[in-house]
Amino acid sequence: MIRVLLADDQAMVRGALATVLALETDIEVVAQIGSGDEVLAKAKESTPDVALLDVQMPGKDGLEAAAELHVALPSCRIIICTTFGRPGYLARAMAAGAAGFVVKDAPPEQLVDAVRRVHSGLKVVDPALAAESLATGASPLTGRERDVLKAAEDGSTVADVARALHLSEGTVRNHLSAAIGKTGARTRAEAVRLAEEHGWL
Repeated sequence: MIRVLLADDQAMVRGALATVLALETDIEVVAQIGSGDEVLAKAKESTPDVALLDVQMPGKDGLEAAAELHVALPSCRIIICTTFGRPGYLARAMAAGAAGFVVKDAPPEQLVDAVRRVHSGLKVVDPALAAESLATGASPLTGRERDVLKAAEDGSTVADVARALHLSEGTVRNHLSAAIGKTGARTRAEAVRLAEEHGWL
């Protein structure tokens, strides 16, 4: 029996995924949660073989939760299952230790197949996204540029970002300027939008 943990903040989606998986005789859904902050504790409690994580959830996002889970429970295989098939998300998911990356609009049998294949030790990636990821290349942003851009995405001032990240205002301006240049944007807001579209934030 393949024990599966589901993490998705949309109850209807979570329920639909659980229903699809429960139809299989060799798969059992052992936990369902709606927040990235709950993933590790619930995984320790329910000991799943496979964790199916959404990217965008309240608290920790699925990529942060995946990295934490991979370190704490390396025997649990991780699949990122998201509406947002962005190349940057794929790269970050693999770096976080995920073994699979599927998009929610894939046919149900693809999801079931992904769970079985990942459980058997294989890696599974949506083929269209893999091709796009190769064409797009890796994120041009450094870790610090990403942090600064992420902190500025809600329209925070340079001073606010500097305080939040414990940096000088000059350093924040330099990182923002570099991020704007690397994304090919004209403004900070456009840089945030482009970075989000590529899954770099």
